[in-house]
Amino acid sequence: MRDGFIRVAAATPKIKVADPEYNREQIVKLMEEGARERVQVMVFPELCLTGYTCQDLFLQFPLIRKAKEELGRIMEASRGVDMILFVGLPWAQDGKLYNVAAAVCDGRLLGLVPKKHLPNYSEFYELRHFCPGSDKVVMIQDELQAGGIPLGSHLLFCCETIPELVIGAEICEDVWVACPPSISHAMAGATLIVNCSASDETTGKDSYRHDLICGQSARLVCGYVYCNAGEGESTQDLVFGGQNIIAENGTCLAESRRFTNESIIADLDLERLNSERRRMTTFQSLGMAAKLGMFPGRDGELCSELDYQTVGFRLNQEEEGMEMGKLRRFIDKAPFVPHDQTQRNKRCEEILSIQAMGLKKRLEHTGCGHAVIGISGGLDSTLALLVTVRAFDMLKIPRCQIHCITMPCYGTTDRTYQNACTMTRQVGAQLKEVVIKEAVGLHFQDIGHDPAVHDVTYENSQARERTQILMDIANQVGGMVIGTGDMSELALGWATYNGDHMSMYAVNVGVPKTLVRHLVRYYADTCGERELSRVLYDVLDTPVSPELLPPEDGKISQKTEDLVGPYELHDFYLYYVLRFGYMPSKIYRLACQAFDGEYEAAVIEKWLNVFYRRFFAQQFKRSCLPDGPKVGSVAVSPRGDLRMPSDACRRIWMEDLEKIRRKKDKEYRI
Repeated sequence: MRDGFIRVAAATPKIKVADPEYNREQIVKLMEEGARERVQVMVFPELCLTGYTCQDLFLQFPLIRKAKEELGRIMEASRGVDMILFVGLPWAQDGKLYNVAAAVCDGRLLGLVPKKHLPNYSEFYELRHFCPGSDKVVMIQDELQAGGIPLGSHLLFCCETIPELVIGAEICEDVWVACPPSISHAMAGATLIVNCSASDETTGKDSYRHDLICGQSARLVCGYVYCNAGEGESTQDLVFGGQNIIAENGTCLAESRRFTNESIIADLDLERLNSERRRMTTFQSLGMAAKLGMFPGRDGELCSELDYQTVGFRLNQEEEGMEMGKLRRFIDKAPFVPHDQTQRNKRCEEILSIQAMGLKKRLEHTGCGHAVIGISGGLDSTLALLVTVRAFDMLKIPRCQIHCITMPCYGTTDRTYQNACTMTRQVGAQLKEVVIKEAVGLHFQDIGHDPAVHDVTYENSQARERTQILMDIANQVGGMVIGTGDMSELALGWATYNGDHMSMYAVNVGVPKTLVRHLVRYYADTCGERELSRVLYDVLDTPVSPELLPPEDGKISQKTEDLVGPYELHDFYLYYVLRFGYMPSKIYRLACQAFDGEYEAAVIEKWLNVFYRRFFAQQFKRSCLPDGPKVGSVAVSPRGDLRMPSDACRRIWMEDLEKIRRKKDKEYRI
């Protein structure tokens, strides 16, 4: 494991009903294949050593005894293999038969987890053969392993070398009931739930099964490996499709095709799960709750949910200097933007509504019937205008009471100027032009600045002059200045303090730059106004720029992404920094995989350094942001998600980045 990842697999062997020796051979073969793929947790189906569909053959001594013998051979085959296995089989104990998942690692039988909820309805008749398992863990003695074997549902398998890996197990129907065992497993500390299953196929059941497993992983903030029986089971009355699913906190990392007996592999991010649990104050572990006295039992004893027994095992934890390979999971290079167009359109409509509803409430509360927007012809001011139009329509305020102010100066190009004017006319807002060259020039004289020196003073003087004009016009009309800056700019501090940084309500403050583009495009695609769509598409094609430096040959000379780096990279960094608090080296690794073929590793490392330097240095701007709505899972408002000191030291983050610089010419293993 490296960077908090653990490789897991769900493997469905093609079995023969009532032939444990053959089935053991298939299980060991898949185990060996998984070991070559460096899988460290592998899950097999329910009763796969015998077959789920043995029916009354489960009452035959030869089958039960042979299954135990073959489990012993699996234990022997696992010696020296860096993996924990979960294998389903029938287990006879004290005159009863149990449907169990056997946990095996390095020649040891770590424990037997019995199925608690036995279906005896429709096509299921499990109570005919099996006895429901108990939560209570008992130590049983068996010739299979000296020293005893723990048997019970409340077993947790804790990796001594990877403390984040704690595994709980349940079997098939257990996850379908109202209160699955996995709930208490997770509350007792399990970060990974495994399920040995034999769920037959009926029309539409695959979709329900998919949603069930993904939903359970989200509810419990855990990884979930679900392995289902497939081809080889008897088809006398049922067909098993081998639908295997690996989920992580609601996201499906891998899913097999049905009717193929396909093994699936994925890399679970244990750090991500632990980060989520720490962040969610409502996720309370039973162990901590007991220490706090929140779950008292009879006579002061702990309640039964706390009666868990842990069993330790060891997996190799790879050294820091070892090479890393490609992760077996999809790394989304645009985590803020849905890939599916239908979902993306739905998300865009939702965000525009959130932005507009926020502004609507503020306009209602203040009694403002006018809005003032600095319109530049760029993406951010375009989105702010579209949101304001929507809010005014909600309030039935005439759009002509939206005051768009264009303020051309040294860097303004004809393209952005014309787009700003056309857009304003098309939405029915008022347009006012205030040329600020003379005012800024006079200001330079007052402070003794040479206008030939195109430094930060040259640039910021223009931004602050524009903000002053907007504020004063808002006073004139009794209106509100609408902020245009987006979340990506604020994360980088790419805003002039007390310039475009300031407004009376900032509608874009929760929207990252990569999403701004899609919001404007969605509006252009759906507004139904040809000329407005045309100008919006041209805005989308215009390079992102503050236009504070003189143009070259009439074209934009100052391109933001040339100065601070590509926004798609910075939004990627922003998501993982704020959402999960990852180490810079881990974010670098994820970015290298997500943007493989688009950016070289050196480029990714360069802009990651820029991100951290600016993120820490510019917090003072975020500490005094105007009000604005949160729209997604990440925000930078000091009243929302990000409470950060403006003078925090960035040393430990930069030290980790320095490791990247020393190693970036190498490849590391997971």
